[in-house]
Amino acid sequence: MSVDWSEVYRTTYRDLVRFLHRKVWDAERARDLAQETFVRALGQQPDNPRAWLFTVAANLARDEARAVVRRRKHLALLRTEREAEPAAVAPAADDALERSERIEAVRRSLDALSERDRDVLLLWDAGLSYAEIAEQTGLALGAIGTTLARARRRLVEAYATLEEKHVARG
Repeated sequence: MSVDWSEVYRTTYRDLVRFLHRKVWDAERARDLAQETFVRALGQQPDNPRAWLFTVAANLARDEARAVVRRRKHLALLRTEREAEPAAVAPAADDALERSERIEAVRRSLDALSERDRDVLLLWDAGLSYAEIAEQTGLALGAIGTTLARARRRLVEAYATLEEKHVARG
């Protein structure tokens, strides 16, 4: 059976970009990685194209994260070699600042989760079925609901902890 990649693209692209965005936290980079994922799909005939795409996308995001860490280390080394002048920061509107702080809190809350919890949540949020999540993560199908519930609880707890720290500081 031949995979209709144009149909898979039409039905999966947005979910894939959303999934990738929550992995790399950059909308443009997420779109680029989604395109790269579909380029790699050309000529492939997986049994479950949607799950296969999310697996490839997760691997690309993981590679992207490693590259970012390497770049940050390199930039940190460069900064220690020269003195940086403090940059002037334009004041942000209260709403934009609050939204930015909430987004950062969600990002840090997701980062505080184990990789398994984060992946299960992001795959579920991207619209994958329990069966597809099980296939992607290697978890038993019967464990997906429990894992999701626990991951959601841990996410809420991590977010609440960050909010408590934020309120206490200021």
